Amino acid sequence: MIMRPVKKRPRWRKIRRAERYGAEAYLREREKFCVSASARFLKIGQGSRSGHIWRLSGPNGEISALLLHSQKILFPLFDKNPYVPSPRFLKRFLCKVPIHALQGLREDTEILEALMKEQGYYATDRTDYVLMGIDSSPRPEALKSGPANLVLRSPLPEDEEALFALQSVYEQEEVLPRNADFYAPACRLNLQHILSSERVLVAELDGQVVAKINTSAESFTRYQIGGVYVRPDCRGKGICTRMTAVFAGKLLAGGKGITLFVKKRNKAAIKAYHKAGLTSLADYRITYY
Repeated sequence: MIMRPVKKRPRWRKIRRAERYGAEAYLREREKFCVSASARFLKIGQGSRSGHIWRLSGPNGEISALLLHSQKILFPLFDKNPYVPSPRFLKRFLCKVPIHALQGLREDTEILEALMKEQGYYATDRTDYVLMGIDSSPRPEALKSGPANLVLRSPLPEDEEALFALQSVYEQEEVLPRNADFYAPACRLNLQHILSSERVLVAELDGQVVAKINTSAESFTRYQIGGVYVRPDCRGKGICTRMTAVFAGKLLAGGKGITLFVKKRNKAAIKAYHKAGLTSLADYRITYY
């Protein structure tokens, strides 16, 4: 009787310490599309207990997909593979840990949404974004955009109240999911964290702070930009384009590339980022629960 080898079905399992190098290599190959996930991976590796990492093995034992959990967010990295098997652990895990959001490339997030739905998790809101990036110098003309008296500088301690006013509206317009309540003290703490731990640039016009931009994550070789906001009465003047170009130039000078994601419906911001030199990379999605 001829014995044929039995093909093992791909299955999910929690990653071992010795497999972290393989997981890092997997993330580095796709880093441009998963800066948030890569940044969370690094924090988990630095001793954070608030994260989990699972891997899906390919036919030769290689990593064919990753699923990261950090701070109540799931990050799927499925390589747009529509045949990802349902993680057996998912139902048990969801009973213990509340999940507030999924985040990643749209195709991957859609797959995980379907798997979550099988476990009785139904999305309450979802937002689609354009993932954008830049790895070379910003466009020279963008560095001259905006009013001649526009001042771009680092934040000062006395800027906090003006920045809080911008951050408050930014979070309500761009961050909070539908029907979520805005909590000013949490916004204040978030702003203070940004000012103390992230890179920040503010735009000043006629002595008033009118716009801001900051990093929101740092991975192996890239920064993620976030928190971009221009006061409504100052829009359409080229401030966002110049602020983004100058900020990107400073970050790129340090040797790291840049990624950001912007809501698809925010055509004005997308146009400004293109003028600054960023290009569209992929569709991105955050799904809320």
